[in-house]
Amino acid sequence: MAASGDSGASVERIEKLVSARKSLMLSLEKSKALSSTLGKTGPRLTEINQRLPSLEAAVRPIRADKEALGAVGGHINRAVGPAAAVLKVFDAVHGLEKMLLSDPRNDLPGYLSVLKRLEEALRFLGDNCGLAIQWLEDIVEYLEDNMVADDRYLSNLKKSLRSLRELQSDGGRAHLDGGLLDAALDTLEGEFRRLLMEHSLPLPMSSTSSLGEPACIAPSPLPVAVIQKLQAILGRLIANKRLDRCISIYVEVRSSNVRASLQALDLDYLEISISEFNDVQSIEGYIAQWGKHLEFAVKHLFEAEYKLCNDVFERLGMDVWMGCFAKIAAQAGILAFLQFGKTVTESKKDPIKLLKLLDIFASLNKLRLDFNRLFGGAACAEIQNLTRDLIQRVINGASEIFWELLAQVEIQRQTPPSPDGSVPRLVSFVTDYCNRLLGDNYKPVLTQALVIHRSWNHEKFQERLLITEILNIMKAVELNLETWAKAYDDSNLANFFMINNHWHLYKHLKGTKLGELLGESSLKEHEQYKEYYTTVFLRESWGQLPGHLSREGLILFSGGRATARDLVKKKLKIFNEAFDAMYSKQSNWVMVEKDLREKTTQAIVQMVVPVYRSFMQHYGPLVEKDQSSSKYAKYTVQNLEKMLGSLYQPKPTRYGSFKGSQLSGKFNNGLQDLRRTASAVM
Repeated sequence: MAASGDSGASVERIEKLVSARKSLMLSLEKSKALSSTLGKTGPRLTEINQRLPSLEAAVRPIRADKEALGAVGGHINRAVGPAAAVLKVFDAVHGLEKMLLSDPRNDLPGYLSVLKRLEEALRFLGDNCGLAIQWLEDIVEYLEDNMVADDRYLSNLKKSLRSLRELQSDGGRAHLDGGLLDAALDTLEGEFRRLLMEHSLPLPMSSTSSLGEPACIAPSPLPVAVIQKLQAILGRLIANKRLDRCISIYVEVRSSNVRASLQALDLDYLEISISEFNDVQSIEGYIAQWGKHLEFAVKHLFEAEYKLCNDVFERLGMDVWMGCFAKIAAQAGILAFLQFGKTVTESKKDPIKLLKLLDIFASLNKLRLDFNRLFGGAACAEIQNLTRDLIQRVINGASEIFWELLAQVEIQRQTPPSPDGSVPRLVSFVTDYCNRLLGDNYKPVLTQALVIHRSWNHEKFQERLLITEILNIMKAVELNLETWAKAYDDSNLANFFMINNHWHLYKHLKGTKLGELLGESSLKEHEQYKEYYTTVFLRESWGQLPGHLSREGLILFSGGRATARDLVKKKLKIFNEAFDAMYSKQSNWVMVEKDLREKTTQAIVQMVVPVYRSFMQHYGPLVEKDQSSSKYAKYTVQNLEKMLGSLYQPKPTRYGSFKGSQLSGKFNNGLQDLRRTASAVM
C-alpha cells in the first residue's frame, strides 16, 4: 500500500511538473508575443511623435481666439469671390483660342468679334487680377497675424502670391493669355496684307486715257467691300497700338504695286548720271519720255493712291493718310523723276538744252495743280522741296541760256566762213531755232519762264523784250554773213556764199513765225539780194567763158584754112583752160537747196553751152580731123552740159537738219559751245 501510495504521489508530482512546464512554455510564448508586440510598437510611437507637431498645428485653430476664428470665414469669402471670377474669365479666354488661331478670311466679322471679346476679357483680367491678389494677400496676413494657420502653409501661399504679383507688375499681357492676343493680331496683320496684295494689280499705261486729255479723278483701285474689310481690321489693330505696323504694310504693298506699274515703262534712264552723257542731245529722247511718264505717274498712279489712302485711312484724320501717301509716293519713284530733271539741269549749257529745259518746265507746269493737290501737305515736304529746286534750276538755266544766245552768235563772227560757200550751220541752226522759240509750243513757255525769272529779281517782263532779243539775234546773223563774205579771197566765192545764205533765209523764213516777225519787206530784201548776187556771180565767173569762143578774127580772117585751124585751136585751148580751172574750183562748192542749185546750174548751162555748141558746129570740123583733136575738142556738148548740171551737189556726210548729231547743240562748226557765259564774252 505504501508502495502504491508512493507511486501515486510520483505520478501526481510528474503531472505537476508537466503542468508547470506547460505553464512556463505558455508564459514564454506570451513573453515572446509581448516582446514582438513591443518591437512593433516602437516605430509607431516614433511616427506618432513625428506627427504630433502637425496635429498640434491642425488643432491650433481650436485653440485660437474665438473672435478671430469667427472672422476668418468672411475674409476667405471676400478673397475667393474675385479669385473665382478671374478663374472663370481665364477659362473663357482659353475657350476663344480655337477661333482666334483659325484663318480669318473665312469669317472676318466673326473673327473680329471674338478678338474684341478677348480684348475685353484681358481688360477684365488686367483690372481684377491685382484686386484678387490683394484680397488673397489680406487674408494671408490676417491668418498670419491671428495665428490660425500653419506657418509653412502660409509661407508657401505667400510665395505663390508673390509670384503672381511679379507677373502682374511686369505688365506683360502675354502672361494673362499665353500670347494668344499677339498671335491673333499677327494673324490679322497677315489678313490685312493678303487683302491688299490680292487686290493690288499694276496699271498698264496703255489702259489709261490719252495723256493729252484733261485728267479726271482715277477710280479707287480696290473694291468697296475690300476697303471696308481693311477699315474693320484697322480698327482692331489700332485699338492694340499697331497703327504704325499697318501703315508700314500698306506702304510696302502699295508702293511696290506702283513700282511694278512704272517698271513696265522701262525707266532705267531715270538713274542716268551727269557723267554718263556728253550733252542734252544724247538724252533728248529720254526727256520726251520723261514728260509722258511723269504725267502718267501723277495723273493715274499717284492720283489713285491718293484717293485710296483717303478711303482707307479717312477715319484717322488727314495727317495719317497724307503721311501714308507721302511715303508711297517717295518709295514708288516720284523722287527719281525729280532727280532726273535735276540731272538735265546740271548738264553743260547749249541751245538744245534751252529747249529741253522748256520741255521740262512745260511738263511740270502742266501738272502744277496736280502736284499742289497731291503733294501739298506737310508730309510731302521732301517732294515739295525737290520740285521747287527743280523748277528754280529750270527757270534759271533757261533764262541764262536765252539771254546768252546773242553773245554766242556774235562770237561766231570771229570764225572763218565755210570754205565751200555753203550756208553755215550757225545760220540754218539759228533760223530754225528761233522759229521754234517763237512757235506755239515754246513761245508761251519761254515767256512764262522769263516772266518768273525776272519776277524773282523784282523786275517786270514785257513780251516785247523777247521779240527784241530775237530780232537782235537775226541782225547779228546778217552781220556775221557780211563779215564772212568779206573774209573770202575769191570774190566769186563770196558772191556764191551770199546767194546761198540770202536764198536760205528767204526760203526758210517765208511763212514762218520768225518771217512774220521780220516782216515781208525784210524777206523781199533777201530775195532781191539773192538775185543781185546771182547776177554778179554769173557775170564775173561763168559769164567770162563765152568771150573766149567769140568769132572775132575768124569771120574776117582770110589767111587760109590752116591759119583758121590754128586760131580755133587757140580759142578752144583758152576756153578749156578757163573752164577746167573754174570747174575744178567750183566743183567743191555746195548749194544745199535743190531748187536754188538747179536754177543756178541751169543758168550757167544757158550761159555757156549754147555758145559752145554754136562754136563747135561752125569751127569744130577744122580740128576734129586733126590728130590732136582730142586736145582741143576736149568736151562734147552733152558732156559739158552734164558737167555743169552736176555742180554744187551737197556732201551728205557733212550737212544735216536741225536735229542732226553733227550740231552737237552748238552754233558753229565745232569750235565753241555755250559753256562760255555772257560775262566771259564781255
